[in-house]
Amino acid sequence: MPAENAPAVGNLDDDDYPAYTMGRAAAVLGITPAFLRAVGRAGLITPLRSEGGHRRYSRRQLRIAARARELVDQGTPVEAACRIVSLEDQLTDARRLNRDMRQKLDAHGIDI
Repeated sequence: MPAENAPAVGNLDDDDYPAYTMGRAAAVLGITPAFLRAVGRAGLITPLRSEGGHRRYSRRQLRIAARARELVDQGTPVEAACRIVSLEDQLTDARRLNRDMRQKLDAHGIDI
């Protein structure tokens, strides 16, 4: 019988499942826990909290933090890097929405 707090097997493929502790997340990315806290304070990522109050991160959040770290390593201040990553994500979402809308219009024979 699985432990009560063990993740369900289906969660292992979920990019948004908070599988990483702060220490593990920092180790995987090769960064410090302080950097993860900084991007959290900047509002770029919001880790979930375990029942004990510990921060837990998803793979998606790790990718976002890694992108911010790339910008910081290039000399961008943390706050600015977080804003850039946020804007990049918004642009990606807008492009996806635009593509989806165009496909729907094309499917209905509407030319724009």
